[in-house]
Amino acid sequence: MKTIGLIGGMSWESSAEYYRLINQDMKQRLGGHHNARSVMVTVSFERIKALQHAQRWDELGECMQQAALQVQAAGADFVLLCTNTMHRVAPALEAALDIPFLHIVDPTAQALRRSGITRVGLLGTAFTMEQDFYRGRMRERHGIEVVVPQAADRALVHGIIYDELCHGIVRDRSRDAYRRIIDDLQDRGVGGVILGCTEIALLIGQDDVALPVFDTTALHAQAAVGWALEGAVATH
Repeated sequence: MKTIGLIGGMSWESSAEYYRLINQDMKQRLGGHHNARSVMVTVSFERIKALQHAQRWDELGECMQQAALQVQAAGADFVLLCTNTMHRVAPALEAALDIPFLHIVDPTAQALRRSGITRVGLLGTAFTMEQDFYRGRMRERHGIEVVVPQAADRALVHGIIYDELCHGIVRDRSRDAYRRIIDDLQDRGVGGVILGCTEIALLIGQDDVALPVFDTTALHAQAAVGWALEGAVATH
């Protein structure tokens, strides 16, 4: 079993969800008392948030490089960044690492392709919805068109993430707002919706909406277990 390296803390709620999902999946696949071999470096989200909103992406890249090198030095065989937004600086991590980097877009795109979906809605932070690092990889590497909410709804989605979900606050009115926004995306012809922020699954799941939902946290975690078990044999 390979050792999974995790860069967490953005927010810690989603980091905890990654840890839970990875270990649950490992136990389901191998049985008994199996856990995933893993190491995690947690960063202070307060600093990350401030740099994000100041658009200081070069400094954020340096922060993520430092965290990635800590994970690598701790014995990881590959690295996950437990956040969609900070994949904005994924090239900086890949340049610094001597071990593979598992990009969050790729397992999400593979799941979409398996479902036959080539036009999909995206919910996430404003950075993820509005900048091209996420939509561009979906389009250029996987041939998937990404549709985002209208400007006012993008601001609403972003605010709920930072002001509520990153603090572990889950409100029914926010769920209703996300449902309405997803319904609007469906009216615009998407075949599914990406929960493109690792906290959104705290608020919205498949039971909440009619469109197929693609939870990036769960898909990323499942892919990590698959990478960790390459060559391993299940015990049951």
